Amino acid sequence: MSYTSDLSEKSNSNKKLIVFDMDSTLIDAETIDELAKAAGVYQEVSAITKRAMQGEINYSQALTERVKLLKGLKLEDAIKAMERISLMPGAKELVSFVKSRGYTTAMVSGGFTLSSERVGKLLGIDHVVSNELIVKDGIITGEVIGALTAQNSKELVLEEIAAQHGIAPEDCIVVGDGANDICIFKRARYAIAFNSKPIIRQHATVVIMEKNLKAVIPVIESFDLDQRCVSCIRNA
Repeated sequence: MSYTSDLSEKSNSNKKLIVFDMDSTLIDAETIDELAKAAGVYQEVSAITKRAMQGEINYSQALTERVKLLKGLKLEDAIKAMERISLMPGAKELVSFVKSRGYTTAMVSGGFTLSSERVGKLLGIDHVVSNELIVKDGIITGEVIGALTAQNSKELVLEEIAAQHGIAPEDCIVVGDGANDICIFKRARYAIAFNSKPIIRQHATVVIMEKNLKAVIPVIESFDLDQRCVSCIRNA
């Protein structure tokens, strides 16, 4: 499921797009792990999460197995768990910075609307795409739907959002941390591995080990400078 905020004429014409992962990138937690704690199945879910983020098991399979373990969790308890999750240090500053530089922002997450819609609104993200947990009679059923349930589905979402703005995926910046971000790291012009797992670093343009998103700001400045230099050469 996704939402798109009202975009100004300026943001539609700037031709710059940055795409963020959510879990352990814009927020300082893994959404499904926090839900698992609320459901009393943290150890089981965390073990699957780690294997998935390291690329040891298929993303789609891992998602399905973990969500099944959430069956029976009360929606009210799930919402409380999501509200306790903190933004990653520097998240507000980074998003504010890229917006000031004319970037359209997107958050593409294999996490869930229970968290992503809140985070997207807190940060003023233009596009938010994530999955949705099925709830019946106030209880999570252990099922999930959404645009990001399949392997490499992030790449398709990147293509869709980029096309809306007349931008090639190869001209975008992406920021992420795990194996399911590799598909978009391979497509983007610049890929920033933040607070990342080892498997994704080999696909990154820049690796940032400091756990503060303000460290990304000078990197974006250098990318913008590089782009301007390329434009000057092309137009010379």
